Amino acid sequence: MSSNSLQVVYMTSGAAGMYCGSCLNDNTLARALMQAGVDIQLIPTYTPIRTDEPDVSAPRIFFGGINVYLEQKSRLYRALPTKMTRWLDNRGLLKWVTSYALSRSYSGLGPLTVSMLDGALGHQKREVEQLVDWLANHARPNVIHFSNLLIAGCIPEIRRRCPARIVVTLQGDDIFLDSLPEPYRSQATDRMRKLVPLVDLFTVHSRFYQSLMMERLSIPESKFARLPLTIDVTDYSVAPAAPQESGKLVLGYLARLAPEKGLGQLVEAFLRLKRQPGMGDVELRIAGWLGEQHRGYAETQFEKLNEGGLRDQWRYVGELDRRSKVEFLRGLDLFCVPATFLEPKGIYLLEALAAGVAVVAPAHGAFPELLAATRGGRLCMPNNVDDLAATLARLLANAHDRRQLAATGQAIVHAECNARVGAERLAKLYDVLRGSSKVG
Repeated sequence: MSSNSLQVVYMTSGAAGMYCGSCLNDNTLARALMQAGVDIQLIPTYTPIRTDEPDVSAPRIFFGGINVYLEQKSRLYRALPTKMTRWLDNRGLLKWVTSYALSRSYSGLGPLTVSMLDGALGHQKREVEQLVDWLANHARPNVIHFSNLLIAGCIPEIRRRCPARIVVTLQGDDIFLDSLPEPYRSQATDRMRKLVPLVDLFTVHSRFYQSLMMERLSIPESKFARLPLTIDVTDYSVAPAAPQESGKLVLGYLARLAPEKGLGQLVEAFLRLKRQPGMGDVELRIAGWLGEQHRGYAETQFEKLNEGGLRDQWRYVGELDRRSKVEFLRGLDLFCVPATFLEPKGIYLLEALAAGVAVVAPAHGAFPELLAATRGGRLCMPNNVDDLAATLARLLANAHDRRQLAATGQAIVHAECNARVGAERLAKLYDVLRGSSKVG
């Protein structure tokens, strides 16, 4: 991998203490690039990132969430000297304060989103100036990589003062946009479209998402590069998950406990599956981060299982650290997160396959491409509980097919979807981009 004089600043977006697929992906790629000798700094925005791998992000946070919010709300606050406001970007304080924001809906962030996309013309002008000053006078990168376009309203000012190439990864921008009410959704979309000509390259993980964002943001096809999703596989054993000693079959879910991830659909499918012949020994294990805003939703799903007579046949094991996650996955016979939205990534499917577990996923979003590439699972009809239950039942009843899918998927993920491969692909893109003519 070429790294001579390649200096990269990778801007990622913190998720206020929540495990976030984009944060995990950004941190994994940055760490792999560092291990390969690339001079890269992973810079958090809004809040510190949270990852179950070693956190390689820089100590400093730009666009600190507290300052960004107060600058949006108060003209008087915007007039205060910087030395009176910088202390609010303390990592510990940001973690503590912004954890309370997790119970709030994104829908209330419309004005702030539009202002951030306005960059130096928005209420957060001071934050933009501080970032661009640091980039131009201290970091001096030749590539600046944003993990989404929503945090990239500063690009016009960067273009004015920095000679760096600009890369933007699109990996869920549409989901946030769709959460905004009008007129903010249209205003934010319009501002994002205006940033497109200033970006040298957009990267995506799938053809599906490329097509979606090409249409949504009017991005020319020539500006795209597809980088298949990768994960760190170093602590996943290259061997199939062991059968359960109890003789029971275990179906597993590992994702945020939220409606869009399809926990409710999986619960309904499990209730139907348990009524089928030969499914009496199947158990359901649920793991993942549970935010206060979704606690009522999750408890409703748990109560459905109990009221269905399955009190002793399911378990919620909570939020898992890295080691516990690997152990949890290796204790499964089949994995399913039937997301109801058009998932742009699906890191949890790669993690299950890396652990040697076959998967079932709905046939929409990035899932069809991901399973076509890994050959480690089966697709079911999206948002169809009956078909989900039937697909799960077929694989649970057929150990040969299930284990063959698991072995094939695991081998491909370890060989082709590991972080080292992902870092090599990205570094090659950086090198090519660095040697090309800049846009604008």
